[in-house]
Amino acid sequence: MSNDDVPDLWIDHPTALVEIRAAFEAYERALMANDTVALNHFFWQDPRVLRFGPGENLYGAEAIAAYRSGRDVSDLARTLENTRITTFGPDLGVANTEYTRIKSGRRGRQTQVWARLPEGWRVVSAHVSLLD
Repeated sequence: MSNDDVPDLWIDHPTALVEIRAAFEAYERALMANDTVALNHFFWQDPRVLRFGPGENLYGAEAIAAYRSGRDVSDLARTLENTRITTFGPDLGVANTEYTRIKSGRRGRQTQVWARLPEGWRVVSAHVSLLD
């Protein structure tokens, strides 16, 4: 069965791919600038949103915002590699990337689930981890 036969399950929908990539790149710029207002804007403003990090499990937009305002940003700058974005229909996608922190050289991984909501593309689930 081809993607054309099942448009609701259209994997790598071209419009969604472009839009999620743009949102992902804007998120990364905000992260590198430590723009907490913008970073919070990218997350779904709902108690069901979650972000699992290297040392924290955050449930809800308020917990994520509180974490952002107090986190250590001394080793924030990073380079990305092996970024992959896959969409599932026009309204849902997953962005995965590997990163290397420039100062410490630590390597990590990041996954974001993006959903098109009435207010635009938002991260509805995120997972960030560091490798040993």
